[in-house]
Amino acid sequence: MPHPISPAASTPEQDDELPDAPALSENGSHQSEEDRKVALIEGDRMDIEPPPRPEGVRLDNMFDGDDEDDEFPASSAPEMKPEVATDVLVSAAPSVKYSDPKVMYAFYQRLFPFRYLFQWLNHSPSPSDDFRHREFAFTLQNDAYLRYQSFPTADLLRKEILRLNPSRFEIGPVYSTRPSDRKSLRKSDHFRPVAKELVFDIDLTDYDDIRTCCDKANICLKCWTFVTMAIKVVDVALRDDFAFQHILWVYSGRRGAHAWVCDRRAREMDDTKRKAIAGYLEVVKGGAQSGKKVNLKRPLHPHLSRSLDILKDHFRSDILEVQDPWQDSDRSDRLLELLPDKTLNTSLHKKWESSPLRSSTSKWADIDALAKTGASRSLDPKALLEAKQDVVLEYTYPRLDVEVSKKLIHLLKSPFVVHPGTGRVCVPIDLRRLDEFDPLVVPTVTELLGEIDQWDAAHVRENLDSKSKEGAARRVQDYEKTGLKPFVEYFKAFVAALMRDEKGASAGDGDNNVRTVKKEREDVGSDVMEF
Repeated sequence: MPHPISPAASTPEQDDELPDAPALSENGSHQSEEDRKVALIEGDRMDIEPPPRPEGVRLDNMFDGDDEDDEFPASSAPEMKPEVATDVLVSAAPSVKYSDPKVMYAFYQRLFPFRYLFQWLNHSPSPSDDFRHREFAFTLQNDAYLRYQSFPTADLLRKEILRLNPSRFEIGPVYSTRPSDRKSLRKSDHFRPVAKELVFDIDLTDYDDIRTCCDKANICLKCWTFVTMAIKVVDVALRDDFAFQHILWVYSGRRGAHAWVCDRRAREMDDTKRKAIAGYLEVVKGGAQSGKKVNLKRPLHPHLSRSLDILKDHFRSDILEVQDPWQDSDRSDRLLELLPDKTLNTSLHKKWESSPLRSSTSKWADIDALAKTGASRSLDPKALLEAKQDVVLEYTYPRLDVEVSKKLIHLLKSPFVVHPGTGRVCVPIDLRRLDEFDPLVVPTVTELLGEIDQWDAAHVRENLDSKSKEGAARRVQDYEKTGLKPFVEYFKAFVAALMRDEKGASAGDGDNNVRTVKKEREDVGSDVMEF
């Protein structure tokens, strides 16, 4: 039985990228709560101290070890008595609200995969301009928005995130110079975006006029299939029609998904090419109050024919049976508006009025049944078939926020951040198990911290033994103790494949290039990115 998610009224967060916020007042002050919510601080550091470390048995352990060398510090409690730890530790993290700054600090310190995020954006183990010139934007705990941040190394990014403790952060383009230095440039045209992943945004609110189970920010497993369908269609188009290989799909944390096309050819595209690809994938046009949203020329483009093949089974099961979009008369009248023959429509309307509880599956079958009886002598069978194809696409084809895809300068929420409205982590989606992905069981930040507590409580003796043995085995990293493990490992494998292709693309035939590739391979194997 699907369980809808209803966000708190006090957290009207959006799943898409944050727009540029208005500038601060001249004196830089924040006189009111509203002022803080629209604050934009461009490139200036803020003297914000990290939250005070919590008191108590469990959560205070989560804030120890700022100077750990591991990216994911292993937590151990050698001085802790097991019976005390079990009582307090298991319940401490889940009892704390996920938006609590202490919880977010613990998440960044213990669980966030900074190393793999760096390698993903840098495309190499050693820092390059792909990372140094990348823009990061932080949403702080007081809702101030800090843009144009850049960092020479991943370690400095991690330290700044721990210092500022943002509620979330976004990733922008790679610029021609470091974004943090832009105010020192003599000419503004010296600071321009030069590269960024091609991104796509799918949001279930764009399906509100056709989904019957939920609306607005609420979701359930019934309507999540719209996202599943969209991912299937967009992913195969990007791979088969544009030959992109490195496509990362990420759950947005509440009601949608984001795609990051990471191939170098995609990253280096200008706005004109991005707009062309977005237009290629845009089929459903118009808002909730518009008329026919799909108007296609025939014969259909091969991409659309392939999409119909992908979507036809979903239409029968997920639309007709599960969503049942035309059961009530108002919605069935909407279906009639999409059919081309008025005489046939009149016959269908009479039939459906006489059976007010007729299902959408039956009404869809009625169209062909009445057409075959000769209810309309003027009926054009070809026009009816094409109209039905358009209906299938209107109810199943991806509804993309194409504006997100068209320009280099758009920012998009980073993978693995915590959605402030639900507390869920924005985890990658494994396409090999796409139909199994359930957004309702994606772990929340408090659940993850509680899982660390539970693991530590159950392994206190092992921690003590490992401390007493020389040359003990590698310590278990905190993410490995939680439900975040499969998502981090999927991301790690994705990044490794991307870096392999980047090295292959940059390698030439000369001996120097061969030695460089060999050296980088050795660097990857030796875990040079330690924190």
